[in-house]
Amino acid sequence: MAKKPFRFYDNRQKYLAFVTTTNEKWKISERLADELDHLTPRPPAFRMFDAGMGDGTVLSNTMRALHQRHPHVPFYVVGKEISLEDLRLSLDKLPDRLVEHPASVIVMTNMFYAEAPWLRPNKPDRQKDVVWKTVALDGDSSLGFSQQLRALDPHLVDNWKVTPSAKSGNPMYDTPSVLVIYRKDHEFILDDVIPDPEQPHADFDLSVASQPWRARTAAGLKAKSILVPLLRSLTPGGRLLVAQSAGNDPGEEIITAIWGQDAYFPVDRYALIEGIKDEMGDEAQDYDLLTPDDADALLSYQMHTLPEEVGPSIGTSTLFAAWNAATYVAQIDDARIEDTIAGGRHHLDITSEVLRRYGGLWFNDEVFVLSRKP
Repeated sequence: MAKKPFRFYDNRQKYLAFVTTTNEKWKISERLADELDHLTPRPPAFRMFDAGMGDGTVLSNTMRALHQRHPHVPFYVVGKEISLEDLRLSLDKLPDRLVEHPASVIVMTNMFYAEAPWLRPNKPDRQKDVVWKTVALDGDSSLGFSQQLRALDPHLVDNWKVTPSAKSGNPMYDTPSVLVIYRKDHEFILDDVIPDPEQPHADFDLSVASQPWRARTAAGLKAKSILVPLLRSLTPGGRLLVAQSAGNDPGEEIITAIWGQDAYFPVDRYALIEGIKDEMGDEAQDYDLLTPDDADALLSYQMHTLPEEVGPSIGTSTLFAAWNAATYVAQIDDARIEDTIAGGRHHLDITSEVLRRYGGLWFNDEVFVLSRKP
């Protein structure tokens, strides 16, 4: 039987270990918050889209930053996430947001990138299959909201199922689903913000696409399937922040020392922007598609370590965290990792040497912003 293709972002153990042992999510959140200075909310709400919620860290941190700047502006926030496990983690972060900023409508969906901003499948025959659930939360306490959101789990288990694509192995939703959450005591003032399934509406002020693809996917496909739909979902003046791994860091040194030189991050921001222009044609003139230089684009983040953890003797947990982070970022498939591990501790010796040389481990992302002209 053929082995199912490995997809790095569906491996729960690797993903959760990476998220909890590095500060990438914090750094992306801080960078995204900077974009708020370039945006002016317009009635009836500030609209934000997260193209791949993950565990909800970036989304919840950005909502905090939004509240700091606009404490009395209603928020409309949509998160796309196909993973049921990530959906649960994200829901767990929402109660505090709804207490601090009660005028919020938070929507979650499992649809494709080209569908999620509008909360509607592109194929007409699938539009009738959408399971649309609206939850008006009672009360005003974090505990009460948390209990009501946890009670949704049976519904989510039934409607957030996935099936691997026979062609690509990519996970695809079984049922297109939408979950709309807001506070019942703010329903009146949010009437124009709560989405209507019969009237698809995107027009986002701010969108984020952080690590939404496999690094080796061609630039043209990334542009067509993800970036161009997200750009089209922006309101005039809206901004899209894109983040992806860039390499040329100690993490990549570990990888090349074990598996040799290779194009681990073959599609840079220049190729992505060219792919967007090719896909859009004349439409591209309606957008600012500028490519920043390294000084503005490169963002470094670190693995969490204490100074005493990286010395003559490196603890097992630190060593394995570094090994996991390096292989996760470089998207090394399970088969190659298993073969290397079977060969002994060579991979851990290399990881240990790199940690000592740099006094820790850090990685580079490249981050750039594309916008729709006013």
